[in-house]
Amino acid sequence: MNRTPKTSESLVISRLFATFARCAFAGALTIAAAAPAFAEEPPTNGGAITFALSPEPPFVLTSINTTLQMGIVGSKIMEPLMALGVDLEMRPVLATSWEISPDGLTYTFHLREGVTWHDGEPFTSADVQFTIMDVLKKLHPRGRSAFAKVTAVETPDEHTAILKLSEPAPPLLVALASGYEAPMTPKHVFGGTDIPANPAINQPIGTGPFVFKEWEKGNYILLEKNPDYWDAGKPHLDRIVFRIINDASARAAGLESGEIDIAGLSPVPLTDMVRLQDDPDLTITTDGYAYMSPFMLMEVNTRKPPLDDRRVRQAIAYAVNRDLMTKIVWMGYGKPATSPIPSPVEAFHAAEGTIPAYPYDTAKAEALLDEAGYPMKGGKRFSITIDPIPLGTDYVRTAEFIKQQLGKVGIDASIRSQDLPTFFKRVYTDYDFDIDSLYYGAFADPTQGVQRLFWSKSIQPGVVYSNPTGYANPEMDRLLEAAQSENDPEKRKALYLDMQALAMTDLSVIPLMETRFATIASAKLKNHTITADGVIGGSFADAYLIAD
Repeated sequence: MNRTPKTSESLVISRLFATFARCAFAGALTIAAAAPAFAEEPPTNGGAITFALSPEPPFVLTSINTTLQMGIVGSKIMEPLMALGVDLEMRPVLATSWEISPDGLTYTFHLREGVTWHDGEPFTSADVQFTIMDVLKKLHPRGRSAFAKVTAVETPDEHTAILKLSEPAPPLLVALASGYEAPMTPKHVFGGTDIPANPAINQPIGTGPFVFKEWEKGNYILLEKNPDYWDAGKPHLDRIVFRIINDASARAAGLESGEIDIAGLSPVPLTDMVRLQDDPDLTITTDGYAYMSPFMLMEVNTRKPPLDDRRVRQAIAYAVNRDLMTKIVWMGYGKPATSPIPSPVEAFHAAEGTIPAYPYDTAKAEALLDEAGYPMKGGKRFSITIDPIPLGTDYVRTAEFIKQQLGKVGIDASIRSQDLPTFFKRVYTDYDFDIDSLYYGAFADPTQGVQRLFWSKSIQPGVVYSNPTGYANPEMDRLLEAAQSENDPEKRKALYLDMQALAMTDLSVIPLMETRFATIASAKLKNHTITADGVIGGSFADAYLIAD
C-alpha cells in the first residue's frame, strides 16, 4: 500500500472547504441529492460482519462525546441531516433538501417523511430543534463553536426545521454533515433529562440502518438490520458485530485469518502493515479520514507550576524531536506538525516561517528552563506525569518517546496508565494532569475543530476534547470569535494566521504530528467507505459482502 492517499489530503480538505464556502455564500441556494460512488458489483443481501473495536467506548452517543470508537458504532444507529460523499458532494440523509437565505442567516431544512426512530416514534423537526439547541450547542465538544451563531430552530411543521443565525457561519453545513459529528438525537428519549446520565446512552435509539441489540461489556456490541429503514432495500447486511479486541497483534491475526472483516484507525501495529498490504484477501485504504483531518498533540495544564510558565512550555516543544517520533514511533504514517491548524487544512494553515517554530534543539530547551528558574540539580530539574490516551500501544510508545526526550533536558517524566473513562475524567473533568498526548480532529474549518482547544468559553468541566489546559487569553478569544463569522476568505485567513502565531507563542497545546490513519478490510466487503468520514461516520447502509 502506498502510504500517501490517492488524492492528497490537503487537496481533499481544500475541496471540502470550497464545498461549504460555496454552500454558505451562494445565497438562496437549494441543495438536493448527489449520486454516491459505489463498488461495481451489484449488491448482495445477507451476511454478518465482524468489526474489530479498540478500546471499548464508555457509551455510545457522539452528540455529547466525540470519541472515535463511539462514532464507529453510533453512526450505524444514528443519522445526520446530510452526509459528504468521498467525492465531497453533499448527500441528503434525514433532510431531503435545504435552502440558505441570501444573507446567510436562515437555513431551511426539509425533512424526510415517514422516518421513525427504532422504538417506532416518528422523527420530526422537534428532534432537530432539540439536537441542535439542547445537545450540540451545549454538550458537544465542538458544538459550542460550530453552532454558536445559531440562535433558534423554528419548527413550523413536523417536516420543516428553520435555523436562525445571529451572524453568518461558514462551516455550519459541514458541521451537520456527518453521522459522527452531528447525529440527530431523539427528544422523546433524552428531552428533559440529564443526558450524560440517561441509560439510553448505553442502549442508543436512532433512525439508522442498524438497530442496537445487545452489549456484552468487554466482549462485543451487536447491531441488527433495521427492517423498517426508510431507504427501501437497505441495509444489505443482516448484522454487525463489534468485537472488543484490545490486543493489536490479535487484530492483525484476526484480519489475516478472516475472523475479522474490518477495522479502522490504523488497527494493527504499523510494523505489520507492510505484511498485510501484500495479502490479496485484504484491502487497505486511507480514504474516509479527510473529514476530521486528525493530528497528534500534547495538551499542557497551564494551571499549575512549572507548566504555567510559557518558557517551560516552549522548552518542552524544543525538547521533542517530532521528525524522529514520526519516523520511529509511527513508521512514517504521518508528518511532523508545525501548527495547531494542520497542513491539510490548506486554506488556513500558516506557511513555514510565518509563525513561531520549535525545531528540535536541546540547547534552547535547557536555556529556557534555566531562565525560568529550574536549574539542573543532580541530573533533574523537576518531575511531571504524562497521560497518553489509552487507545493502544502506539500511543504508549509515543509517551515513552516523549519521556525519553524530556529526560535529556532534565525533565523527569513518568507515564500513567488508565482506562478511557478514567482518562476522560482526569483530563476533562478534574483537570488532574500535567501533560497528555492524544489526537484531535482539526476538520475542514478551524471553527469546527481547532477553536475548542484555545477558546476560553470552551473550558467546560466534563465536556471532553474541549480546552482542558485552562488556557484563557482575551486576544485569542477576540481572534477566534471574529473568524467565526467573517465572510471574506482573505480576512478569515488573516485572523487565523494571527491566531496560530499566538497559539505557537503561548503553547498551551504543543502540536506533534499530522496523523495518517488507515482502514483494513476483507476484500469481500464492499462499500464500507463511501463518505468523507469513512468508517467513523458512515452508516454502512450500502455495505455488502460478495458471495463466496
